Amino acid sequence: QELFEGHTISYIKARALRINRQAKQLVTKGAGKLDYDVLILALGMSTNYFNIQGLPQFSYGIKSIEEAERLKNHLHQQLQQNKTPDAHYLVVGGGPTGVELAGMLPGYLKNMMRLHGIKHKTINVEIVEAMPHILPRLPKDVARATTKRLRKLGVAIHTNQKVEAQTADSLIVNGQSLASKTVIWTAGVACNSFFHDNDFTMTERCKVQVNEYLQAEPGVYVLGDNAETVYSGVAQTAMYDAMFVTKNLKRLLDGKTPRVYKPKMPIYVTPTGPNWASVVWGKVHLYGRLGWWLRQAADLIAYHDYEPWWPASQRWLALNDTQESCPTCGQQNR
Repeated sequence: QELFEGHTISYIKARALRINRQAKQLVTKGAGKLDYDVLILALGMSTNYFNIQGLPQFSYGIKSIEEAERLKNHLHQQLQQNKTPDAHYLVVGGGPTGVELAGMLPGYLKNMMRLHGIKHKTINVEIVEAMPHILPRLPKDVARATTKRLRKLGVAIHTNQKVEAQTADSLIVNGQSLASKTVIWTAGVACNSFFHDNDFTMTERCKVQVNEYLQAEPGVYVLGDNAETVYSGVAQTAMYDAMFVTKNLKRLLDGKTPRVYKPKMPIYVTPTGPNWASVVWGKVHLYGRLGWWLRQAADLIAYHDYEPWWPASQRWLALNDTQESCPTCGQQNR
């Protein structure tokens, strides 16, 4: 909400339920009916478990702050109670999210063990991926370099592995059981159910069909992950879509013709452990510390897109701050 201070913007926290197209109203839970002239929908994706038994009940996610806090609390409580790490920390999904998480986990867990006074013990962080290699949507040389980096960090990678079920203390993969109470699911996403519930036209990729102005229908725009565009699914595309629609709405207010949407190829940056990242910038592929610094610079610029340089730089510097709900870790980090 701080970003909206000084602007004529009303912030409403509520859950969107349905659209009354005839009355041009958005029906919500928590804020009643909201009238609109223009409706912009950027609802993000929801988790898709592919009907795999046990995953919704027993796995952890990181798609929201609440999910991430639940995972962190589990990691700390497990170490406190057992005084030893889990048999396996399993990250399901070798896409950018799974790779970044797996690269961070070994160092994070080792630091937690130190703070909890647990003597050095082996930590087994593993990626389970159904495809023949990790980062399947990126060039193969990026996948190879990232695989090498993960192995250097001590992360095991299991490819061509299909998850079949999960129990409270194991993951069933290709008919075999892997003992684990810490399975983190990053492998599947689905379009927000709001669009199915409100009869939007969906494509084979389970995204909303939009026209050349990112309109799903007159007066209703769909952005980012939800829209059927070439590069949907990454944050850069969502921000680009938002800027595009904003400029077109200004043009319409000025009586001008709106511009046609032209997809912009994003820069793919995948951090993998401390001070290392891969960068795919068109035909340019970079790895290592230089990739990491490019990621840091991109974060600073992203903050500046919303705030002046000084507050943006303060938020950027705070990225390295750690806040733990665990009393032991929180006290020793001070």
